[in-house]
Amino acid sequence: MLQFLVDTALRASDLALIALGLSMVYGLVKFPNIAHVQYAMLGAYLTFFLRAAGVPLVGAIVLSCAVTGLFTLAMHLLVFRRLLRSGPAIAMIGSLAVAMLIVAVLQGVAGSFPRMFDLPLSAPHEFGDARITNTQLLTVGTTLLLLVLFSLLLFFTRAGRAMRALASNRALADASGLNAERITRVVNFGSGAIAGLGGSMLALSTGAHLNLGHDLLLPVFAAAILGGLGNPLGAVAGGVLIAFTETAVTNLNFGFLFGKPVAFLPVAYIGAASFLILLLALLFKPYGLFDRQVRRV
Repeated sequence: MLQFLVDTALRASDLALIALGLSMVYGLVKFPNIAHVQYAMLGAYLTFFLRAAGVPLVGAIVLSCAVTGLFTLAMHLLVFRRLLRSGPAIAMIGSLAVAMLIVAVLQGVAGSFPRMFDLPLSAPHEFGDARITNTQLLTVGTTLLLLVLFSLLLFFTRAGRAMRALASNRALADASGLNAERITRVVNFGSGAIAGLGGSMLALSTGAHLNLGHDLLLPVFAAAILGGLGNPLGAVAGGVLIAFTETAVTNLNFGFLFGKPVAFLPVAYIGAASFLILLLALLFKPYGLFDRQVRRV
């Protein structure tokens, strides 16, 4: 049971930061940016290349987040801001094109083989029947720290109140004297940096590979929709629910249904679990589990 909770926490930390960034941007620009998951892959590769160049791991992650944030901001200014003039549907299609271009460029630069980090080996920590490595502890701890800092920023600072006001009613926020364009730029940079951090943390365990963004696409969007698009902390809660469901699907013993002592579903059914949760959410709660929070400041 304890290992189940640890696995859920690890999967939730994989999804939380990227879903958080996706929902942050949606709250301001009002279109689902499919390329957002590829920003996470970009951050993973940048961290790997910087680490391979001799930059200390922490420095490599920080630089990767900064570069990914700047790239995200550049995409907003040069591509998505123009596409949004034609409507959110056009911007979403454009984001799919940007996502494919990112994958193509990285495949040409890095090749198709995964790039694994050369990290020191250490015995995992044991807590009862659960095991967790130092890398996994770093990932979960970093995610929790960032979520706490973001919550403090969102609810206890003037900048956070401005972000929530702009996400709730852009016209009223403009009339109140808020600089909507500046806030949007800062949020785009921040969302890209957070996505880069999420991708880097995930790559420490799985390596940087071309399918990293594709593997995250469905669960991250499912988490954001469950939490209510535009509600960043709701997206984190949605990520925890998705992580719990995916872990349960692959850890429950269904042997009693088939008269066998052991019968587990293959790992490939993880995607089906995300699809099921997403479908149920769209049928019964299309605005997300926390839609009331989405509609007010």
